[in-house]
Amino acid sequence: MRRSRLAAAVVALALTAGCSAFASDDEDVIRVYSGRHYDLEPAFEAYAEETGVSVEFLYGDDAELLERMKAEGEDTPADVFMTVDAGNLWLAAQEGLLSPLNSPTLAAAVPEGLRDPGDRWYGLSLRARTVMYNPAAVDPSEFDATDTYAGLADPKWEGRLCMRDSTNSYTQSLIASLIDVHGYDGALDIVEGWVDNGVDIMPNDVLILETVDAGGCDVAITNHYYLARLLEDNPDMNVVPYWANQEGNGVHVNVSGAGVIAESDNPEQAQQLIEWLATKGQNSFVDGNHEYPVNREVQPEPLIAGFGEFDYAPINAKAYGDLNAQAVQLMAEAGYE
Repeated sequence: MRRSRLAAAVVALALTAGCSAFASDDEDVIRVYSGRHYDLEPAFEAYAEETGVSVEFLYGDDAELLERMKAEGEDTPADVFMTVDAGNLWLAAQEGLLSPLNSPTLAAAVPEGLRDPGDRWYGLSLRARTVMYNPAAVDPSEFDATDTYAGLADPKWEGRLCMRDSTNSYTQSLIASLIDVHGYDGALDIVEGWVDNGVDIMPNDVLILETVDAGGCDVAITNHYYLARLLEDNPDMNVVPYWANQEGNGVHVNVSGAGVIAESDNPEQAQQLIEWLATKGQNSFVDGNHEYPVNREVQPEPLIAGFGEFDYAPINAKAYGDLNAQAVQLMAEAGYE
């Protein structure tokens, strides 16, 4: 079989207009533009072994990949667009870059709130952006179980918070969701409260969690799977997840998902790949990065299953995408860097 591959030269070509993005012109290959930068190889290799159809994938920044697809138009060599943020999937659909799918398989496998109402994209894995805390410094009863994110604006958290920087898409989608729920002014009050509490803003979730573990801050907001990765190597870390808003609208979640590119030359096989990833390939796709399966028939891997069950807020992909600019503006206005 042909193995899934991504050479460094291919990455360079991907960001250069007018160049071929992939390593071969073989027609019996599904080609994926991916903003998801990790743990694709095991799933794609399992698919190739099972079906005999090879998968090539090209990594890139979401915005760059969207612009590339628009520039390539009907000449695009790619079949599938995959990304880690529902807002980016919504933008791709709004730009007419994704094709509606008629797939009873996907309709059954992916819950309604985790897919496009127009069937142009489907969530394939679930990632929760929730509160993390050091149990030596925090009693979970201190959290506001109804509106946990807003509760971190309370002055009792002054000098105790670590969070991700404003340029990160996870942060932007979280703020967009706050705008969607609280309105612009209400969300601004929340973020200004974080800033007034002296939030320590850091460039990545791993550093944040390591700081919580070391006692540098008591509470943080990160994606759940970063903690799972760290616990694999250090199961004694002093960090525990707290599922936000469990007496409210549920924890903020996002998806890693995919859609068939409208100008794909191989749409049927592209759809079959997405269907496989949502069904037989769910564990291959999600387990390596400790994400939650979207398919309710599939169990999460043991480490994150140990985090316990939670309710999540419905994903409003339109809000994540449409309110992104407002989220960026709001953080600048609040002094959140």
